[in-house]
Amino acid sequence: MPADDAAELWKLNQRLLTRVMNAAAPQLEELGLETKEFFVLDEVDACKYPAELTRKLMLPKASVTTYLRNLVERGLVRREIDETDLRRHRLMTTPEGQRVRAKALEALASEFSTMMARLDERDQSELRRMLLRLLETE
Repeated sequence: MPADDAAELWKLNQRLLTRVMNAAAPQLEELGLETKEFFVLDEVDACKYPAELTRKLMLPKASVTTYLRNLVERGLVRREIDETDLRRHRLMTTPEGQRVRAKALEALASEFSTMMARLDERDQSELRRMLLRLLETE
């Protein structure tokens, strides 16, 4: 694939994601979340340590620290000392954090479903297959 075509596809994908996030922003704000805070909250259970979150989300350490501090203050995330390494803090979502994350995912899914409705069922299945293929790890 020529570089120009790949760049255009990347930009189109980015525009789609941005459009969905912008459409869902009011619902996220009602839940007390900024967009990037949502991404941090959504990954806490998969990435138990702040350094893992920084690597996975490709965000600066200072930003992740700020987002985590906000999430902890609002009772959405809990920090605990890791008993296997007392120098580390392990993260976990609280029940309230799980509820807020679920509501935020519902808002994003609703906005994305609106866009996906423009495609017929076959095209939706094909898009899913292609995205899964692109995200396969070696």
